[in-house]
Amino acid sequence: MTRFFDLMSLPARESLGFSSSPSANHDRTNAGSSMIRLDANENPFGPSPLAVEAAAAALNISNLYPDDDSIPLRRKLADVHQIPGEQILITAGSTQMLSLLCQTLLGPGLNAITSERSFVVYGMAVRASGAQIIEAPMRGDHIDLAAILDLINEHTRLIFLANPNNPTGTMLDAESIEQFIAEVHRHVVIVLDEAYYEFAAYFAERRKVNYSGSLDYVRRTENVVVLRTFSKVHGLAGLLIGYGMVPAELMGYCARMRNTFSLSSVAQAAALAATADQDHVLETLANNAEQAQILGVGLSELGFHVLPTWANFLYCNVVQEAAAFAHRLREHGISVRPLEAWGAPGCIRVSIGTPQQNDAFLHAAQEIARRPPDTRVVGQ
Repeated sequence: MTRFFDLMSLPARESLGFSSSPSANHDRTNAGSSMIRLDANENPFGPSPLAVEAAAAALNISNLYPDDDSIPLRRKLADVHQIPGEQILITAGSTQMLSLLCQTLLGPGLNAITSERSFVVYGMAVRASGAQIIEAPMRGDHIDLAAILDLINEHTRLIFLANPNNPTGTMLDAESIEQFIAEVHRHVVIVLDEAYYEFAAYFAERRKVNYSGSLDYVRRTENVVVLRTFSKVHGLAGLLIGYGMVPAELMGYCARMRNTFSLSSVAQAAALAATADQDHVLETLANNAEQAQILGVGLSELGFHVLPTWANFLYCNVVQEAAAFAHRLREHGISVRPLEAWGAPGCIRVSIGTPQQNDAFLHAAQEIARRPPDTRVVGQ
């Protein structure tokens, strides 16, 4: 019998030392339909009705292969963002764009840099390309841009910045990003992952903070890639559709690395329709801001430590073993994300749901807090 390990590439062998993904090890399928899922930062209101209608209509022509260039959607996004269409690459989720960048720019002997306690897919995509992922230490719960600068060397090709960061929910303002980009060497491409852009922009307007000028770098064709997704505010996580806004030359190289027909016609139709439903977007953003405040206050009253969020989730130190806390929540019918895999064993990430979902979560957390376990974890 063949030992398939003997046939594996070196990057595949090296990946065996890492978990495939914390989410892959987190069973959602067997949780039952009654489980309140606050563990994946999904839109609790679902997709726009316009997107559902468009997706259903697209099924009628699903015998045909999809538009490989996503031309109608690309034209719409070019108009929305005021950048040329040849600088937009639409992909099967922004994670596919991450993989394409790594396949295009990385290889053995090269490296990419990100922050610790950030999006796990960065490391997965980098290692799959045969390159090294380097994680800079955080400053408290915030990405430390100076620490990232110190790690750049002649072998560095990519820097990944999740902004806001997942799972901490913290944000880098536009001035900090601008100063950082000015100091990065020209042989390095900076990836600004703005999966939660709409939530951060909504908070920033109300908090009088200058959040993001990321598209200015794209328009000036600097060494910057901006990632966005339809999975979050638009509620299309199950269709996996995202996009990168990229210097035109780099976009052309990445497009050649992409599989043919990687994005379904159903996903393209739903995303295009979703861009037209601003009422759905505004309802989502208003609920998120209001409920973030309510959840933050409620958790703080329980003695937990909660970071102010710029996204659609809260990063919360429950001052005990988070995995056990999350397990006890599941007994109450609520699923959240414990963060031991991110190096924060005392913390959870809880998605902001509907008012009813959040009430149920707070009630369950209160019940658990009244009967704390013996194990206490501090300093996370």
